[in-house]
Amino acid sequence: MLDCYVVLDLETTGANPVHDRVTEIAAVRMEGGREVARWSTLVNPGISIPSFIQNLTGINNAMVADAPRFDEAAPHLLELLDGAVLVAHNVRFDHGFLKNEFDRLQIDLRVKTLCTVRLSRKLYPQHRSHGLDAIMQRHGLHTAERHRALGDVEMVLAWLQQATQEFGVAWLQTTAKELLGSASSLPSQLETPIKSIPDTPGVYLFYGEGPLPLYIGKSVKLRSRVMSHFQSDHSAAKEMRIAQEIRTVQWRETAGELGALLLEARLVKEMQPVYNRQLRRQNSLCAWRLGAEPGGRPLVTLVSTDDLDARELDSLYGPYRSKRQALDALRSLAGEQSLCPQALGLESGKGRCFAQQIGQCKGLCCGQETPEQHYLRLQVALAAQRLQAWPFRGKVGIREHDARTDRTDIHVFEHWCHLATVHDEAELEQALQGRSALAFDLDTYRVLLKRLLVPGASMQGLIRFE
Repeated sequence: MLDCYVVLDLETTGANPVHDRVTEIAAVRMEGGREVARWSTLVNPGISIPSFIQNLTGINNAMVADAPRFDEAAPHLLELLDGAVLVAHNVRFDHGFLKNEFDRLQIDLRVKTLCTVRLSRKLYPQHRSHGLDAIMQRHGLHTAERHRALGDVEMVLAWLQQATQEFGVAWLQTTAKELLGSASSLPSQLETPIKSIPDTPGVYLFYGEGPLPLYIGKSVKLRSRVMSHFQSDHSAAKEMRIAQEIRTVQWRETAGELGALLLEARLVKEMQPVYNRQLRRQNSLCAWRLGAEPGGRPLVTLVSTDDLDARELDSLYGPYRSKRQALDALRSLAGEQSLCPQALGLESGKGRCFAQQIGQCKGLCCGQETPEQHYLRLQVALAAQRLQAWPFRGKVGIREHDARTDRTDIHVFEHWCHLATVHDEAELEQALQGRSALAFDLDTYRVLLKRLLVPGASMQGLIRFE
């Protein structure tokens, strides 16, 4: 198949290469079509093997107790891999574990890889399943050591021998070299051709077997960003899980980064992908509203997301993703600025508050500070958290144009709310005349704030509809 390659298989304590460890290694080195070395060993992982893994592999804690550690087995493994292509069934899994194990030894493993799952897809495209069990069933292969490292290596070698007899050495070699020259880091089960993804701005959606996406992301270069997920998965648990579950990729192009940010935030909230966390809908979004009178009690009241009005943001402070976060922030502010917890509604009762008794309140509660002085200090303390007033008299648009695709998007906003993204005059007129409810969205607010009000921010593409 190739001039020099090593067929390898690992057994591990789990599927996460960052946290789990190797329990068994088997490797067979082939040179010029002949086997020149064979090696297998149990490995002491240094952690307990979960019971379901013990049941799957037959490897238990007692079996590995006296086995060499990975650092002891590493020199022989490196010798076997020297100058060879690493071949494995779902090679990303084995390569990811090896990379992490060698990283712990401060060794940078650099080796070409070939996935026999992808090779099977190339050779037998008429079949949907290319797992080792499916291949064994189709080709009449049998082993009593399934899910043991050497047993699985022998099954891969037996299948390669059958494929060589069926297709010939030259054809198998050509196909293997094509895979080596392509994006070998891609998940073996990925059905979407990576070349079909444009390298333009937009949003990408990763799908597994189910109807809802696993993950939604955005980039100004879609194809490059998608590829980056599969080049760093060996060192990130989330990336590895995505790589194991992904089946297809969908995408939606935009004219620029702003459109991609807005679309990503909206789709994540609508579709709730399992591996997106930051942009998910926050039903408990809230902010503090400062009372108008220095003598009012409490001086601040918590306003929930349903009561937030985009037109009155400049009288609100925050926002916070939960009531608990808002209260923690207010308590911290009170302690730092010696504000009265009673006046803020953080403490009940009358007379001297507890903070004043321990010297952490300047005495509003007992007449040592006037309400006006305390109110002014509270305003100053809250200033950094004050939400910004909408800096325009009405609706505005931000125009984005991608010269490569000749696509133009106009994003229409009012009071920090994204009303629409339009592409022609009719859609623009409808967006300007429409009177939809202005629902405050924290992510949109932050994106626009950075775009419009941060010192040095570019106002290029801004259209005022006044």
